[in-house]
Amino acid sequence: MSKMAVRVPFVDLNFQHQPIQNQLEQAINRVLNQGDFILGKAVADFEAAFAAASGAEYGVGVASGTDAIALGLQACNIGVGDEVILPANTFVATLIGVLRVGAQPILVDCDPDTALIDLEAAAKVVTSQTKAIIPVHLYGQMVSPKQLLDFAATHKLLIFEDAAQAHLAERDGYRAGSVGIAAAFSFYPSKNLGAFGDGGMLVTKDPDIAQKMVRLRNYGAAQKYVHVEPGTNSRLDTLQAAVLLAKLPYLSQWNCDRLNIAQQYDTELAPLASAGIIPMQNQSSRGHVYHLYVIKIDDICSLERQQIQDKLIAAGIQTGIHYPIPCHLQPAFTYLGYQQGDFPQAEKLAKQILSLPMYPGLSSSQIKEVVAEITSIICSEQQQLLYI
Repeated sequence: MSKMAVRVPFVDLNFQHQPIQNQLEQAINRVLNQGDFILGKAVADFEAAFAAASGAEYGVGVASGTDAIALGLQACNIGVGDEVILPANTFVATLIGVLRVGAQPILVDCDPDTALIDLEAAAKVVTSQTKAIIPVHLYGQMVSPKQLLDFAATHKLLIFEDAAQAHLAERDGYRAGSVGIAAAFSFYPSKNLGAFGDGGMLVTKDPDIAQKMVRLRNYGAAQKYVHVEPGTNSRLDTLQAAVLLAKLPYLSQWNCDRLNIAQQYDTELAPLASAGIIPMQNQSSRGHVYHLYVIKIDDICSLERQQIQDKLIAAGIQTGIHYPIPCHLQPAFTYLGYQQGDFPQAEKLAKQILSLPMYPGLSSSQIKEVVAEITSIICSEQQQLLYI
């Protein structure tokens, strides 16, 4: 049987890239002409611009979002003997970053309505060895900064933000990257601000952390051939920085487009709530930047998530699952000692969540098409049940 042509892709970057193609080519050509491919001018320019946009003083570009977490934690002097709290339902890079510095990850459950870290659960696992908490600003929505700051002050902890999905997100008067001691961002191509390859950045208000990060990404060198600590090679390419710098002025509008798309999804999907199709809650109003638009296939739904996803794929509509296996159940990390049932909300969400197409340029008619197909799938199933 021939495969159905894609009618609505999960991500389509052409809308972002085609209108500014000349600017992108010019940015790349400047680097080619200058020949400053490693830590060139565009890197410094982008670091300053993105840090300022995020409400931070300093930005240090690295090779990936994972390195931004791992090297960032190291720059914050988090390591062996320290416990770090993080949610079980995050991309594995968050956990890997903690493990890379030798710290002990302490996983906690999430809020079932937003999928953000449950701070009440986090409060129960704080010990005398706990040094930091990593709030993951998931799907484009920030963990409440006010609640985070109260939590950190109460328990005397550092806040290290994982903002890989939250470029320019806002909540409680704060912007992602401006709440904690430091924050890690990813510029993977499909992010709200994406490079033409891998890339990441640590932003911080602390000059000492920034300087240590500068050394760590470049073999621990304070100056050429003078290595004051064991660093690594993790530098944001100048070509990638040039692309990101060219795209940065458009990010706010792209985020606004994402919010408008999400609001239309909310409206179109509202009649399906009684059938168990529930969008994740937006508790940030216009501060949510919707890196992903995620729905839950609730228990009352007559179909399971996999059935709906398969039928959407057959109809030419691509979807995603972020994430199908929580960190504590990943085979690589069984040695941490967690078991099935330890984090029931994260485990339940992993079986229910479905990410619908979301990107600037997704048209109103495409959104209607996605929702109409979901409605048709649900209604067809309900009709079949009537005749059983």
